[in-house]
Amino acid sequence: MTDTSIPRTEESPETEDAPIDGNGAEGTDETEVEAGPREKKAPAESELFRQSEIAADYIEGLLDILDYDGDIDELVSGDRPMVEVVGGQLQSLVGQRGATLEALQELARLAVFRQTGTPSRLLLDVGGYRANRRKELAAVARNAVEKVKEHGEAVRLEPMSAFERKCVHDVVNAATGVESESEGVEPNRRIVVRPAD
Repeated sequence: MTDTSIPRTEESPETEDAPIDGNGAEGTDETEVEAGPREKKAPAESELFRQSEIAADYIEGLLDILDYDGDIDELVSGDRPMVEVVGGQLQSLVGQRGATLEALQELARLAVFRQTGTPSRLLLDVGGYRANRRKELAAVARNAVEKVKEHGEAVRLEPMSAFERKCVHDVVNAATGVESESEGVEPNRRIVVRPAD
């Protein structure tokens, strides 16, 4: 049996999907520093764009097989490759709470890995789902922050994916007087928001 797993980059699940800033561009907490002997240098933009192209070709092939119409854009944003698919009738590619989208993203990352031999931080979005979900999660996070500040007690949120947790952590970390941490194991890993010490 062949191992088709994708080696993970050395980052926590919460940093796997970087936040998008107000301009819709991907942000990242990682700052590129001159690479030392133990540090990994970030891939060049041309390599990241190549990863986007490989993933876009893979997704295009899937859309052809499924007989779905969609426009595919490949780009590099925030030091990571991205593929965006837009068009009507694509909801089934997102699935319930983005589950199908996450699976497609992993398949696209595997396609990149098979051609380049390098693990990819590729971000796949279909029909603007991630941008919309990010807004919803920001509202959930702000609500949790308000509850914690009002009652002084910890608030446990529903289980979320790594992408969703990252979105919530970003909002909570920007607020004063509160902190957040993840607890539990996948697929039931959740965020707890509590008063800061």
